[in-house]
Amino acid sequence: MSCYFMIDVYIDGERGRGMYDSYIRKVRPIVESYGGRYLVRTENVCALSASRNPQRVIIIEFPSRAALDACFSSEEYRAIAGERTGSVDARAVIAEE
Repeated sequence: MSCYFMIDVYIDGERGRGMYDSYIRKVRPIVESYGGRYLVRTENVCALSASRNPQRVIIIEFPSRAALDACFSSEEYRAIAGERTGSVDARAVIAEE
């Protein structure tokens, strides 16, 4: 069963993107090596709620929850994760079919 990883990214106006752009370039091949398929990667976001106003949204489909978990617990991913966590506020949810 497919598993979806959905991320809202909030960029601090004062701090800027920091290392986030470097992270973006590095994460895609890692995600794809675990069967992840990007369905949406956009900064063209229209907020419908004042309390939820991300600057970027990403939706990734994985073939299974096991593949998603393997990806984000992998050594390759952990090596770059700090570039995201040190730069932006990213909030994720997982939805399974």
